[in-house]
Amino acid sequence: MRRYLAEFLSDPRVIPLPRLVWLPILHGIVLRTRPAKSAGKYKLIWTPLGSPLAVHTARQAELLRPLMKDCRVEYAMRYGEPSIAAGLEKLKACQPVTIVPLYPQYSVSATQSVLDLAPGLPAVRDFHDHPAYIAALASSVTRFWETKGRGEKLLMSFHGLPKRGAEEYETQCRSTAALLAESLQLGEGQWLVTFQSRFGFAKWLEPYTQPTLEALARQGIARVDVVCPGFVSDCLETLEEIGITAREAFIAAGGKELRMIPCLNEAPEWLGALAEIAAAPA
Repeated sequence: MRRYLAEFLSDPRVIPLPRLVWLPILHGIVLRTRPAKSAGKYKLIWTPLGSPLAVHTARQAELLRPLMKDCRVEYAMRYGEPSIAAGLEKLKACQPVTIVPLYPQYSVSATQSVLDLAPGLPAVRDFHDHPAYIAALASSVTRFWETKGRGEKLLMSFHGLPKRGAEEYETQCRSTAALLAESLQLGEGQWLVTFQSRFGFAKWLEPYTQPTLEALARQGIARVDVVCPGFVSDCLETLEEIGITAREAFIAAGGKELRMIPCLNEAPEWLGALAEIAAAPA
């Protein structure tokens, strides 16, 4: 965990502070306390096969292969293993190689950090408004509602970013949300957008997810469904941050039930959409 966090938090795309300022803080303070806290959270969501994110990503790659005729499919993680360098090495005999960062909405800290490691290669910059991606999201939500019923509100929670410099990202998140709401035929007041996963002291994109859920509970909203369209696989940010921590906060504030709609994971509609997206990079 310490190695992973050191690599992640050392990336200047993630923490755009002067290295002389940030690195002493990172190694002198953050990496002395955060690994244990993060490990405790991962323990709550760990599976017999390992990290949910790693498991879902590997399965997506395996299921995508038969859909991508005449193409070889490999997967990699931006931080940790298998690395992007290792993935590119496996594909060194293939030309051209297309990079598909699995971030629907473009951001410098996530998408561009991946593209930095594969300069000059064809790449999918974003797919926030791709019709097949929106359709897959709508199918996922509809399927959940058909089997489990529907809450009073649908909250669409996206990963947060420091507000400064995140204008395009925020616009794309709100575009995704509006398109999903339209596809689900939701009226005004039936859905809302929030941002989660704050870190540090800068002002981040608002409204924040957990305080919004607490406010809804205090307003008498008993049941809320949460979907995370910015994540294509369930991971720490969905399973622990929303499914455990945010749920506990919502109930403590007076809510009755918070249900996390699973991410796209291995849904057939998503795998079909991913094949379309990968076949036509920007």
